[in-house]
Amino acid sequence: MPAAIAPVVRIQAADFDVAAEIDTLRAGSSDIGAVVTFSGICRDEAGTLAALELEHYPGMAEAEIARIAAQAAARWPLAGLVAIHRHGRVRPGENIVLVVAASKHRRAAFEAAEFMMDYLKSSAPFWKREHRLDGAEGDWVDATRSDDAAAARWRK
Repeated sequence: MPAAIAPVVRIQAADFDVAAEIDTLRAGSSDIGAVVTFSGICRDEAGTLAALELEHYPGMAEAEIARIAAQAAARWPLAGLVAIHRHGRVRPGENIVLVVAASKHRRAAFEAAEFMMDYLKSSAPFWKREHRLDGAEGDWVDATRSDDAAAARWRK
């Protein structure tokens, strides 16, 4: 297996351009045969959500996501891996998270992207709070049992 790549991990308030992130990753290798992306977008919760607020501990969150991304890079023969997660206020229709996994072959790219998203959804150190259109503070959003079950399968 080739040497593991150095994943790119960013936590930022600003939005990101999915196509530009793919282009940048692809520019780093001429031997990419598959690029798999997952883009998570803020839902409007049937028209009730004004925004989702994402909080994190700077430094700790980046280090933890980088640790998981390094595991993915060691586990699959990847040509590139990008994980971007936003923080701050995100409105319905805006991007929240992006994972881009590139490999010579599709299976590795699919599995690495799924591994990263299962982790980000269930265990990444973010706290999410809903802000309602009617002005009410919404609930803190936790990972669901299905999110935890999806992440658990990678520990087998």
